[in-house]
Amino acid sequence: MSMPSGKIESRDWDEISQVVADAYFPHTLTPRTPVRTDCAFPRSTGEGPVRIARLGWGADVSIRSDHPGAYGVNIPVSGRLDSVVGGREVSSLPGTATVCPPDTDTRIPHWAASCEIIGVRFDHEYLEREMHRILARPDRPLPSQVDLSAPAGTTWMRFVESLSDQMEGPNCLLQNDLVADQLLSAVTTAFVLAAVPDDPEGTEGAVAARPRIVKRVIDALHGDPAHRWTAGEMAEQAGVSVRRLQEGFRQYVGRSPTQYLNDIRLVRARDDLLAADPGDTVTAVALRWGFAHTGRFAATYRSRFGVSPSSALRTT
Repeated sequence: MSMPSGKIESRDWDEISQVVADAYFPHTLTPRTPVRTDCAFPRSTGEGPVRIARLGWGADVSIRSDHPGAYGVNIPVSGRLDSVVGGREVSSLPGTATVCPPDTDTRIPHWAASCEIIGVRFDHEYLEREMHRILARPDRPLPSQVDLSAPAGTTWMRFVESLSDQMEGPNCLLQNDLVADQLLSAVTTAFVLAAVPDDPEGTEGAVAARPRIVKRVIDALHGDPAHRWTAGEMAEQAGVSVRRLQEGFRQYVGRSPTQYLNDIRLVRARDDLLAADPGDTVTAVALRWGFAHTGRFAATYRSRFGVSPSSALRTT
């Protein structure tokens, strides 16, 4: 993945605007103060249905965009972001986020030099599909602003900030396509759970609590544990929302669906290690069963089975 990073050393607003458009969204830029040589500093995860960009101009500008084909979620990390989204005024400070729907006129009349944002871009069809999977209802609208001070919002914000902070690092997990897909899917699920309020009690809980709903997902996980399961896909198997599926697993299994899946994978990995062919490595086995971080895999394996995976491999 290409990752534009660092400050743009240019006095050409057209060049600066194009770099920012490539990192996040096409837009119309109007400078309000003279350009500086270190004006904008975009960093981005690059292409894909979900991308994260960190943007600041270092100068006062105004922006206009209709966010073609994708949602934009603008999270101020400093300063104040005043937007007019589809004719509605939305003001966000750190601790809140502005949601810009696709193909909807959005104006930021005064983006101050002091305002820096983390922007999360979700392709329209991708987010709508994931919302249907996660919420089990296709008709839940996104709000114009998301409260990031509530527990779900705070968790999502910390996750996004962590990924944003890694974008310039030499060991950034987002540079590994396999890991990046999983991380950005988790960003999507966490965003939907933070942005869309839970259903009123009783509308879906009775269905989710039925053991057959949980068993349907358990059977699917056992059938293909190496698949890169997302929370939305598991919920789709059950025909309920992610929240309701998690409640059902807690009630009948005592663990989350993800914890249950990881346990299946650990057992399959142990079986492979104990029956390994010459030339097999711990890393190869870990990746085969969906463990992208080998150090974390080794620690979890030791905790579960009392020996390291390398010791299990040596016994074969």
